[in-house]
Amino acid sequence: MKQQIVVSGIGGQGVVFVTRILAEAAIEKGMEVLTSETHGMAIRGGTVISHVKVGPFTSPLIRAGQADFGLFFLAGNLDIHQGFLKPGGKIYMNAQKGKDGEVIDATRLAREQGTLVIANLILLGFAVRQGGLFCDAETIEAVLRMISPAKQLETNLTGFRQGLFFNEAKI
Repeated sequence: MKQQIVVSGIGGQGVVFVTRILAEAAIEKGMEVLTSETHGMAIRGGTVISHVKVGPFTSPLIRAGQADFGLFFLAGNLDIHQGFLKPGGKIYMNAQKGKDGEVIDATRLAREQGTLVIANLILLGFAVRQGGLFCDAETIEAVLRMISPAKQLETNLTGFRQGLFFNEAKI
């Protein structure tokens, strides 16, 4: 299997954390993985993009038009980073509205839980639910149990599961 994933957001949204989750999930599944981040995190709110390549690749950077999936934590970054996706590549985005199956208002759902820091995990859960990613929910949960600080573990699992079991009818 070969898969290329772009994770896009701004500093403080957990782009690097989700990148690590995906990389650790690939390792757990015995797959090769390369990652790279380009960010302006010296300033909270700076644009962040990371590349995750699962499979036998030699370079960590995704070329324009090659990504299979894009996780967009900020809808405004779609214009900036959408060019990395190949034709037919899947976009999963944190936004209030958009195409069915592609958008979840992860910020609102996180706010309802009382902690905005899980919006990234809600989006990740939503993307895993849609299928097609190299990993499954069980692998992601195992990784969360390994890398989450003890005091944050239950919150992280709750966020991931909220996206995984998202029910549009409850909106």
